[in-house]
Amino acid sequence: MFALFGKKDAGLVGVDIGSSFVKLVALTDHSGQFTLDGYAVVPVPPAAVIDGNVQDVAQVSEAVERAAKVAGTNLKKVVVAVPSSAVISKSLTINDSFTEIELEEQVKLEADQFIPYPLDEVAIDFEVKGVSEHNADFNDILVVACRRSDVEMREDAINGAGLKCDVVDVDTYAVERAFAQLENKPDSDELVGIVDVGAATLTLNVFHNGQIVYNREQAFGGNELTNSIHQHYGIPLGEVEQKLRQGELNTEIQQLFVLPFRGNVAQQVSRALQFFYSSGVHNELSRLYVMGGTAAIDGIAEQIEQEIGVKTLTANPFQQMKVSSKVSGERLAADASSLVKACGLAMRPVGE
Repeated sequence: MFALFGKKDAGLVGVDIGSSFVKLVALTDHSGQFTLDGYAVVPVPPAAVIDGNVQDVAQVSEAVERAAKVAGTNLKKVVVAVPSSAVISKSLTINDSFTEIELEEQVKLEADQFIPYPLDEVAIDFEVKGVSEHNADFNDILVVACRRSDVEMREDAINGAGLKCDVVDVDTYAVERAFAQLENKPDSDELVGIVDVGAATLTLNVFHNGQIVYNREQAFGGNELTNSIHQHYGIPLGEVEQKLRQGELNTEIQQLFVLPFRGNVAQQVSRALQFFYSSGVHNELSRLYVMGGTAAIDGIAEQIEQEIGVKTLTANPFQQMKVSSKVSGERLAADASSLVKACGLAMRPVGE
């Protein structure tokens, strides 16, 4: 199932499957007011997920099952995402005279022209965005396609954990949704950036009027730090990542490894912004949010701000939400920046 458009539910679970951790967020929606019901961050074994691709379904299922238990939620319907790098999306303009079934066939015919795989190996979905600006007899259609195997591996991992994979989304759409929780005026005319420092990639998304207008990935991530500490001290990778998340690494490691890495992150963010500014967009960012596990490193937002000269904040998508009394506020504050994508998945308005 590759369903970007499904049915509305009172509560959903967003599961962000990363190469180091599974991040799970359970939200309930009461008349448009979200409540954080529970969340969890659970490590996945090395090589279970590589470059965003699920390699070992059983190990990922086990991590998701543990995460659901830690979160303590009764919600079962899950929204999971494929990475945008695995997705082909294209806007089409199609005559509005087609019936629903005819439109589906027409979309497949059109998609066959730009998808470089046999259609029987691809999961395709589409949404009618509205009447074309240029011709009232035509509709603008957003088509999204992905290798079927990428979808099925995630479905199997979720269903194998005793949950129900209700929707497979795209990670950039999840970040767009979560952006609305970061900004008081998400549809502002300002340019606002979110930089996601993951395990292996650094991704810069730039927003204008609440939508992503620029996206770029570069090879750099938290694995460089965790691998260096692991090799130097022999501490297991999982333990390094856990201690890093919880700020429990000793002073020597902080001085020798964490602080220099923090400087490297700031330089890489500066490099990403240089690519953005050289793309032909002349306006500068008004502010930048930092998300991902690396964003929890103490002082990282301040160092990035000093490097790039743009107000920089640590992303927290839950600051405008109600939070269940069973969720530790102190722990959530430390983990919030790594939960942005999972939060955006759980916010998905199923049934639009």
